[in-house]
Amino acid sequence: MSINLYQTGVSGLLAAQQQLATTGHNIANVNTEGYNRQRAEQNAAAGIVNGGNYIGAGTYVQDITRIYDQFAHKEQLLSQSNLGNADSLSINLNQLNDIMSQSGDAISGSIDRFYQAMNGIADNPSDLGLRNIALSQANILASDFNTLNANFDQLEKAANGEISQIASKISQISLEIAKINDQVLQNKDITVAGQPNDLLDKRDQLVGQLGEYTSVNTIEDSHGVMTVMIGNGATLVAGITPLTLTVQAGNPDPLQTKLQLNSANGKVSIDGTQLGGALAAKLSYRDEHLLQARSEINRLAMAISETLNQAQAQGLDLDAQQGRDLFTDINSSGIQAARVLPYSTNAGNLAGSVNISDISLIPNAEFELKFDGVDYQLTNTTDGSVTNLGAPGAGTYSTAFGFEFIETAGVPSTDDKFTIRPSENAAALMKVTLTDAKAIAASTSVAVNPDSNNISDGAVNIINVTDPVTARAFTEGVNAKLTVDVYESAPGTFDYRVYDAANPPPAPVLSAGSFAAGNSAVIDMPPLPAAAAFQIEISGLPVGQGPLAREKFTVSDAFGPGNGSNASLIAITQEQAIVGGSSQTFSQSLAVTTAKIGANASSAALVADTAQALFTQAYNRNQSTSGVNLDEEAANMIKFQQAYQASSRIISVANTLFDTLLSAAR
Repeated sequence: MSINLYQTGVSGLLAAQQQLATTGHNIANVNTEGYNRQRAEQNAAAGIVNGGNYIGAGTYVQDITRIYDQFAHKEQLLSQSNLGNADSLSINLNQLNDIMSQSGDAISGSIDRFYQAMNGIADNPSDLGLRNIALSQANILASDFNTLNANFDQLEKAANGEISQIASKISQISLEIAKINDQVLQNKDITVAGQPNDLLDKRDQLVGQLGEYTSVNTIEDSHGVMTVMIGNGATLVAGITPLTLTVQAGNPDPLQTKLQLNSANGKVSIDGTQLGGALAAKLSYRDEHLLQARSEINRLAMAISETLNQAQAQGLDLDAQQGRDLFTDINSSGIQAARVLPYSTNAGNLAGSVNISDISLIPNAEFELKFDGVDYQLTNTTDGSVTNLGAPGAGTYSTAFGFEFIETAGVPSTDDKFTIRPSENAAALMKVTLTDAKAIAASTSVAVNPDSNNISDGAVNIINVTDPVTARAFTEGVNAKLTVDVYESAPGTFDYRVYDAANPPPAPVLSAGSFAAGNSAVIDMPPLPAAAAFQIEISGLPVGQGPLAREKFTVSDAFGPGNGSNASLIAITQEQAIVGGSSQTFSQSLAVTTAKIGANASSAALVADTAQALFTQAYNRNQSTSGVNLDEEAANMIKFQQAYQASSRIISVANTLFDTLLSAAR
């Protein structure tokens, strides 16, 4: 009897000792990240039959279990992935917003100061000081665009660096999880119920770290070995076999790096935008937000350059020469070729370029051109719309998007693809090419003077001057008295003539025709077969006084050092809606871009705050089950200490009884 009592006391002592050890382990790890509270599962030992009764034989610790709620842990893991995604995107968009706010203000100020200088030239076109100021402001404007583009380059480089670092970290975590899987497998004894709790905690902590970078799903087999999947089910850890995630150069744009999973058996590309977590946020920021901002700024730089170059070309400088380009020609051969990026997988040898035909129609979008074996298919990657451009061999293909695709060499093979970026490099390559202040084309070449007897609201204007030198020569030579007259030949119908007043009708006229009320007439000058140097537009209701009364207008040479009319036309472009389908001025386009980025940054900050709150809730719920509570552990410590002391007392009593029995036997 004393022996059974002794064994019972020893079992209680050992159980209390293990309970104390487990409690001490919990207390020691109260601040250990990822630690799950452990508990010694204590059971009663099977009773011993004695005299028809079952006498208790003490106790034993069946298992040391960790208090782990897989559902709470998965909720925390999901929230952690969402938080990593939201935080990363918010931080990056805030950086982009700060840069756009500063650079946007600088560009807006430069635009205003340039146009102020042009207005000054319009008032005093012969002032070389004002002209030099205008050139200086143009240089500052171009420099501001160059600086903003350089900032975009730095942001893209930083994003690529962070993507590479995250991929490396994911690969490292994959290796560590595989090592722990191996240790779990090696330490697993099917005859033992216990689990390597601390190893499992470490593995779950690694999975949690992985959840910051990507969404994670896990499956654990009967041996405790975990398979880890990321994104939409791509396996990262297969038991004890780790896979690595690496970064490869993008195709066709090397800077748009791509991700691939690597194993001993090969490599497979993976869509990073579907991975979730911080990694998907970095890719989304680089390939959507940053790319869109760059595209909009490039489009604006291209619109300013082309608009001012065209305005320059319509006027004459102080030497009576046609105005040369103020900024870099947006359709130079090198810039045209850079807008087309061929895929490295193309089997054909087609080379192409893109010519901008209408700056107002250029969208803020990329395009993919694919040869399907019969025709070129042009896809707008923003809205998914597809345009059939026709079969190869035509040379030039017009589009509804303000640009033309041009075959420059070679032929395509089936499934060959090209990325088209209509505004590529516009901000980076924007430079002032005009170096002489006298070359600013402030003067118009020809002008229209209405007859003093005209009484109607009819008007004749000079438009689309393509060759101001020829236009001037045409009006000051044999047509020195170029005249336009118009009259209402029938109600709502107007007939016009263009002739030399020195040789008036019935001599042959240069041009004649009619137009209906509400419309206008556009007349090429010189007329065919000569190439037109400018156009005359007749508009309004030129109804004279009395039936068949003619309204007359004289077109004549207008050049002179005091003529600032073309400078005025240049200055007016500041208020013209040119960008985005002729819906926005330059300043409005810049403001919309800046506001859009600011709104995205603000929205991302709100999403990040929400994600933080949801993660905190999920973390607290998980900790309420698995975390260490020092008050509870302190109470357990006292309880198990008392149990230990009581079991020691049982052993002491058993020893006394045994000694008594031995003494009686002597």
